[in-house]
Amino acid sequence: MATIGEVGWQVLRGHGIDTVFGNPGSNELPFLAAMPGDVRYVLGLHEGAVLGMADGYAQATGGPALVNLHAASGSGNAMGALTSAVYAHSPLVLTAGQQVRSTVGQEVMLTNVDAAALPRPLVKWSAEPVDARDVPRSLSQAVHTAMLEPRGPVYLSVPYDDWAAEAGPDTGHLVGRRTASAAALDPAQLDALAGMLAAASDPVLVLGPQVDAAGANADAVRLAESLACPVWIAPSASRCPFPTRHPGFRGVLPASVRDVTARLAGHDVVLVVGAPVFRYHQYLPDDLLPAGTRLLHLTADPAEAARAPMGDAWVAPVGPALAALAERVPASGRPAQPPRAPFAEPASATGHVPPEQLFALVRTLAPADAVHVVESTATADAYWAQADLTEPGSYLFPASGGLGFGLPAAVGAQLAHGSARRVVALVGDGSANYGITALWTAAQYRVPVVFVILRNGTYGALRGFAELLGTGETPGLDVPGLDFVKIAEGYGVPAVSARDADGVTAALKEAFDADGPRLVEVLTAPGVG
Repeated sequence: MATIGEVGWQVLRGHGIDTVFGNPGSNELPFLAAMPGDVRYVLGLHEGAVLGMADGYAQATGGPALVNLHAASGSGNAMGALTSAVYAHSPLVLTAGQQVRSTVGQEVMLTNVDAAALPRPLVKWSAEPVDARDVPRSLSQAVHTAMLEPRGPVYLSVPYDDWAAEAGPDTGHLVGRRTASAAALDPAQLDALAGMLAAASDPVLVLGPQVDAAGANADAVRLAESLACPVWIAPSASRCPFPTRHPGFRGVLPASVRDVTARLAGHDVVLVVGAPVFRYHQYLPDDLLPAGTRLLHLTADPAEAARAPMGDAWVAPVGPALAALAERVPASGRPAQPPRAPFAEPASATGHVPPEQLFALVRTLAPADAVHVVESTATADAYWAQADLTEPGSYLFPASGGLGFGLPAAVGAQLAHGSARRVVALVGDGSANYGITALWTAAQYRVPVVFVILRNGTYGALRGFAELLGTGETPGLDVPGLDFVKIAEGYGVPAVSARDADGVTAALKEAFDADGPRLVEVLTAPGVG
């Protein structure tokens, strides 16, 4: 197994870096010991001069320049010269040695305390990897960030014992990664992307929220139909940019390496548009990509492109790029994706309404163009099994993983849409408490949101993680004793509770007919009410 030092230098050499400007200290020696023999080391006698030489070198070559500084003291010495590099937009990759990882908290001699904060705000990006195995990817991110527009210096602190550690199995994806940015992709870039897609034997699209935000949903459909390929929504996506009843729609990618890799198996080219690669959640490790699969990444966010652990990336506005690709990619000649099966009849129950049955009722009773604000994370599979979203902007989901988005976001979305579209909030009882005061605003301004609270008396997502992690019955998993009818009425929102399909149907009909906010509490698990 290769060491972090060996792989780290492979990443740097892959970017054409063959010169290091530095003034070494003890923390930097292991990094320099791993340096390949064909790399030139340029010694300066003070870090200000070191950085100035690197600045001139970067401006003359147009490429990244590598600087190796000595812990905090050397970094401090370089910061005066760094101010010039900032305003020159010089793509400098500043690395600094850190003390042995296990001793940093003790602040032993030559510890760089809070290393990532030290060079701010003079750098575009700064970090200290939290694990030695992330050092190669962090080096890759540093170089890509420095080179993506607007260019500028970056800073990476690395504990010196990391360089001798074993590298992980996924570092091979980093060495050949390329990123490019432009105000718009030029014809040569578009032709290259279109050619790779047209030449693929079994491509797949993965779409993210930037597609929906750019209003490029129709172009995504055109491209998918030209390629006759399946379409996934990126893990943890905050918006749905593709019609869910389209024959190509496959759902939302799961949020673990293992499961994403399994879903992408068999595809030779993956085009990710408008999303990070990838926002994993559950830690289920595996190969980052199936063998023989190439990943292409189109995003408007240079930070997403820089930090990705795999694939080649193009940074440009997603809407125009997707429209141009849809024009350029010819019909594949493959059979079209088969129509989706009719909606499955959801299971019913006595004394409560299972989530999938509830979502089926919402699909049937809500206006066809309703906006769904969803914050019931444990019921995602049930939601997507019944989702019928056609119009752009029909789905909003919390992007961070924190709770409290759903109720306030629904009020904001309804204020934005006015009478043009209705908004329905589908929110779990655990999530609801983090944004419950939004009900007061809805009542005071008569914002006609239909709030649907899925009441199961527990943090369902946490229970799923407890099973995954094998932690058992830990404290804090349940939220008993909540009465959302009384809570809503206290804030001025009329509310009812339902525990069967007939009750949900009647309550939703009344809510969608109302000209103000309404709340429907639905018992979705046995033994709650």
